[in-house]
Amino acid sequence: MHVQALYVHDDQSRLISINDWNGGSVPRFFLGRTDQGSICRFRSDLPHEICEELTTLCKTEPYRLSGPPIHEHEYQRILSRHGPVDHLWNGPAYWFSQTPTVVNTTTAIKAHDAFLLEQGLKDWIPDIPHQQPMSAMIVDDKAVAICASVRITNTAHEAGVETLESHQKQGFAVSVVSAWAHAVQEMGALPLYSTSNENMASQKVAARLGLSKFGADFHIT
Repeated sequence: MHVQALYVHDDQSRLISINDWNGGSVPRFFLGRTDQGSICRFRSDLPHEICEELTTLCKTEPYRLSGPPIHEHEYQRILSRHGPVDHLWNGPAYWFSQTPTVVNTTTAIKAHDAFLLEQGLKDWIPDIPHQQPMSAMIVDDKAVAICASVRITNTAHEAGVETLESHQKQGFAVSVVSAWAHAVQEMGALPLYSTSNENMASQKVAARLGLSKFGADFHIT
């Protein structure tokens, strides 16, 4: 459900685009690891022989939730034959194993609430019709933290979160993510939350929410 929410696939399970209303480019190689198994995906233009070689290597990847893949450098070496490696991503993926707390202090953002985002979070305004549910913390008539469904399928939604720098470390991110997750569950879908290894603030939000890590994402562009 996680990888289907992140990317649009073709009928061969190849990656076509980011699963976003505005599109977006995808990595050449994605590896998702859990303690029960792994899953790998390839960009649609990656040559078949390279996909075959990567698949063979993925099958020997240990199932674990921490640390980089043991074949990280070998994946890069294989992909470098197709083109230079531009970007690497490592990060945990979480799910809400407990029912999210209902947060009455947050506001559900709809089209008529766009003015609340104009002071600091205006980049989210075009997303309002497409990334529902969207929850925000309002202080002095402006949104200071926001969480929305940035990747959506019928079965799962992925969280996107932002807090204004002036209002960080006040628990607002925890509140908006919790309110968003509750709204997603009310829709009958699974709320998911993922981040990068470098984003310690985001990982602290996951910890404060009591989220359960189900996997680790690794991808190469």
